[in-house]
Amino acid sequence: MKKLRSIVLTVLAFIAMTSFSQCSSSKKLQKNTPEGIGQVFCQSWVAGVEGGGSGLNIFIPVTRADLMLDSVYFRGKVARLEFKEQAMQFVGRYTSDFNKKKDIIMSQDVKEEYGNEMPAIEKPIPFDLKDNECVISLRKGEKTKYFKITNVVEKQALAYPSAPPVKQ
Repeated sequence: MKKLRSIVLTVLAFIAMTSFSQCSSSKKLQKNTPEGIGQVFCQSWVAGVEGGGSGLNIFIPVTRADLMLDSVYFRGKVARLEFKEQAMQFVGRYTSDFNKKKDIIMSQDVKEEYGNEMPAIEKPIPFDLKDNECVISLRKGEKTKYFKITNVVEKQALAYPSAPPVKQ
């Protein structure tokens, strides 16, 4: 009888511990977006020189400088936000491997391939979002709140020139 009781208590304790283990890591979306956030838009870019890189920037215009936006989750990735005071907007920058030069050593001798970098494996974001949706994290003291923004507008891509025009 004692053995059965200890088994039941152990199983119940295990169930209780596993049910509470996800509470702190879950990110709850707030219902109301904070006042002062304008129309969010994104714009991809490509460098004009080979190996110059490419990426996508997401812009979050604000009307209040006291908003402390921390990061943005967009299209399966997360980026830190930086505040551009002149434009009164936050910018999140995502870079991609497109148009980047990578020197990879391919050889039959394994020792010659030693300097090659391992590909980066990104962790999945904790939100299920469409391509035109993002989640913004906002810090208030010790707490972090998450807000979902829909209808992110995608502007025409920027293709930077390879060199400034030559004056003749």
